[in-house]
Amino acid sequence: MGFSAIDYAVWVVYMIGVAYFGLRASGNQNSAKDYFLGGSGLPWWAVLFSVVATETSTLTFISIPAVAYGGNLTFLQITIGYFIGRVIVALIFLPRYFEGEMFTAYTFLERRFGPSMRNATSITFMFTRLLADGVRLFATAIPLAVLLRLGGAFADMGDFELYGLSILVITFITLIYTFLGGIKAVVWMDVVQLGVYLGGAIIAAVLLMNNLPDGWSGFETLVVDTGKTQWFDWGWKGDWKAFLSQPYTFVIALIGGAVFSLASHGTDHLLVQRLLATGSLKSGQKALIGSGIIVIIQFSMFLFIGLLLYSFYEAASIETLGLSTQDEIFAKYIVEQMPAGISGLIVAALFAAAMSSLSSSLNALASTTLYDIYLPYQKRVLTTLQELKISRVITLVWGAVLSISALFFASLQLQSGERPTVVELGLGIASYTYGGLLGAFLLGMLSNKANTKHALVGFFVGLGSLLFMVNGPVQNLLPGEPLELAWPLYTAVGAMIVVITGQLSALFSEYIANR
Repeated sequence: MGFSAIDYAVWVVYMIGVAYFGLRASGNQNSAKDYFLGGSGLPWWAVLFSVVATETSTLTFISIPAVAYGGNLTFLQITIGYFIGRVIVALIFLPRYFEGEMFTAYTFLERRFGPSMRNATSITFMFTRLLADGVRLFATAIPLAVLLRLGGAFADMGDFELYGLSILVITFITLIYTFLGGIKAVVWMDVVQLGVYLGGAIIAAVLLMNNLPDGWSGFETLVVDTGKTQWFDWGWKGDWKAFLSQPYTFVIALIGGAVFSLASHGTDHLLVQRLLATGSLKSGQKALIGSGIIVIIQFSMFLFIGLLLYSFYEAASIETLGLSTQDEIFAKYIVEQMPAGISGLIVAALFAAAMSSLSSSLNALASTTLYDIYLPYQKRVLTTLQELKISRVITLVWGAVLSISALFFASLQLQSGERPTVVELGLGIASYTYGGLLGAFLLGMLSNKANTKHALVGFFVGLGSLLFMVNGPVQNLLPGEPLELAWPLYTAVGAMIVVITGQLSALFSEYIANR
């Protein structure tokens, strides 16, 4: 079928309409607080959908089907942990955030440990977002790169050039409404886009089911009989080292998923910002817990699509299909196989949903930069309009920086050799630095003895330890074999090291003082 003129028309009209809707929904921006928190009063159900769209839109749509295409359904075990973690955040973390006016997640750490700790965690948040959202932006460029390659006009361009062009186009369009609309534009666009791209995924699943080459008998032979429908894996084979290196076994996935969710939804300002924007504790709790249920359903659907694609393409390898990465598999089906008009609508919905995730990151990064880095060290008093103007300038700067990060990951992913799917790459990066952030929060909540010095010691020891424990650039320079941890455990191990080190530092200081 291919991507027709009708599809291009639907795509262009839809993108223009979405940008217009986002700007209209934003209302008037009179201060930085309006820009970043929407005046603190967004409906909880809108925030619920915004949370789901923000954390999963691009990676879920593009990469989760690829996970099932190359493996099975054991990724589902992590989503159970995600839900458990959200419940804990809703009951323990959120009440702390709503005790007084808090503009960022790191205000709590400033109150508990002082400005130096706020600075350390804010900068770590920025670094995490820079890397993880570079992966998100790269993932967003995948369908556009496939579209440009299959469209013919850009067929002679190399893979990296195609991805580079795609990344720059997406960033430019996203900055238009993010620069002007702020958090309100972001949230209300999320609500619309979540419904549209989930609807598109359902259409794709129905079409796949009706067009399997050998029907359901072929699906059973290729998928069911080969064990690709397996969703539970205990994983224990008598070897602890092997057990701890497997990401999709039940215990690892459950614990890792729960701790990851504690960090992502309890300490990452990208998501905490949305919960604060509801204006009340109960609304924030409903939005957060409800999002966990939607995420389980969403992951299940996209994993099932991956199995359908495996049957549709008759277990063909990525090389046989002429793809650069495994993540391109669903984009290939959308562009080549879906009816005219529907293909354009789904690609447009995917773009808009993905851009809303990027705009969320830009807004959260600008918010943290303004409130945690810029204003605390600004000697002169700024008016609300001056703060708003500076916020928009910071947003533009982060747009450029994230584009560079995405180009870096495009270069890495397109190199020869075995590559992880982008969802595994993005979650792995986030898991790595989330450990330090979560550990700092837990230390502040659980320890009465730890002060700023002890928290900083624990924080940096936790971050540094994983560099030497996990197989990577630093570990490769050291003698011996690395402790190959599964990526869901990065956060749990990092947080545990921060809490233990911080508390031991406090106890040691107390011992020295009492001698």
